[in-house]
Amino acid sequence: MSRSAHPAGPRHADVLPEGHYSAPPADLNHLEPGVWSRTVARTPEGAVTVGGLDVRELAEEFGTPAYLLDEADFRARCRAWRDAFGADADVFYAGKAFLCRAVVRWLNEEGLNLDVCSLGELTTALAAGMPAERIAMHGNNKSTEEIRRAVEEGVGRIVLDSFQEIARVAHIARELGKRQRVQIRVTVGVEAHTHEFIATAHEDQKFGLALAGGGSRPDAAGGPAAEAVRRVLQLDSLELVGIHSHIGSQIFDTSGFEVAAHRVVGLLRQVRDEHGVELPEIDLGGGLGIAYTADDDPREPHEIAKALRDIVTRECESAGLTVPRLSVEPGRAIVGPTAFTLYEVGTVKPLEGLRTYVSVDGGMSDNIRTALYDAEYTVALVSRASTAEPMLTRVVGKHCESGDIVVRDAFLPADVAPGDLLAVPATGAYCRSMASNYNHALRPPVVTVGDGAARVILRRETEDDLLRLDVG
Repeated sequence: MSRSAHPAGPRHADVLPEGHYSAPPADLNHLEPGVWSRTVARTPEGAVTVGGLDVRELAEEFGTPAYLLDEADFRARCRAWRDAFGADADVFYAGKAFLCRAVVRWLNEEGLNLDVCSLGELTTALAAGMPAERIAMHGNNKSTEEIRRAVEEGVGRIVLDSFQEIARVAHIARELGKRQRVQIRVTVGVEAHTHEFIATAHEDQKFGLALAGGGSRPDAAGGPAAEAVRRVLQLDSLELVGIHSHIGSQIFDTSGFEVAAHRVVGLLRQVRDEHGVELPEIDLGGGLGIAYTADDDPREPHEIAKALRDIVTRECESAGLTVPRLSVEPGRAIVGPTAFTLYEVGTVKPLEGLRTYVSVDGGMSDNIRTALYDAEYTVALVSRASTAEPMLTRVVGKHCESGDIVVRDAFLPADVAPGDLLAVPATGAYCRSMASNYNHALRPPVVTVGDGAARVILRRETEDDLLRLDVG
């Protein structure tokens, strides 16, 4: 196999086209610890291993593309979040990040609760043995079927998202002779992403009930959220246990949570003053960030737990309220770093004066986030080490779509060639969950690795799977 360099591709930073990249790394064989799962290592011979297994052997056995999930890392992150918040708080894993029966079993065994947002996620959770009382049901437009199933099964809480949903859940619970525990999702006027947040009103969204009323301040009384509380408290078939908020995604500091908690506690105080009720729970949602590149610096669970506890305690004490039980909903922060996607290089195409396009055997069908969110990822040559100089590349997929980009700007060794294996880390969250059959692609398997063994927990789709749904 030829591993010759591609002289048309640019090499040095002073001649590179404008893009998202920084300077070439000093060592292309280095694997940044914060970006890769904890058991990933490079052998002295140069190949990468995960869970003690060589990626070349995994590719041979399971094919590519494939998601390789580090079970030991996943479980360790579950324990870190559980231990950080302790027995007097609740950690709900956000199932939308990635869910299958094996993951549900791991969550159950590690003592985490589960947040679901569809009938399919609820069905998966129950089929894998998650106790219904440890499940929370989300969604801005829950169907009657979803609500009925959740109430019948006895889910621990349903998060109400609209006035219509209050009536639907109350009606179904009454029909079934049950009293359903609920929270109300509120829009707190905070939008947080990465290192930034906006503390002015951000209510132009489909989720939640606004704290603000009309042109009033975001922390003012009298908005839809307060009206929702009044309605729920009047219904015998509903038990209001708390207020829920969610302020954004890929958040690296807690400043936005501080503003959100202040405004939620303002509503809790209003509930106490108007109705004589102190609600026992406050859920600050998820959105905590992970490292996709070496530039990202996420906080550890114990740091997040202390910061959120301090914020809620301070706000409640200032308002003269008993400190409620705190809940959080990490999804990406648990599963995101625990998996990487393994690809095989097919075509290497240098573009004079620009960059070299490296095509792999997957693409936007297994990772839509680059195309959808302009997400940035890391990529590495993992089937061998290389001493070749850095070459600016764009790693792209095989789909009939110009936006089919996996990693927009990355440095790979100049001798990368067809047949090499590349890996993109931090793909545990949302990649398999959002995977599609675009171009009738077959969705890759999820293979869990650990202690020198590997097993499929979601198998690769087959042509029969595609045709089975095609009844025409």
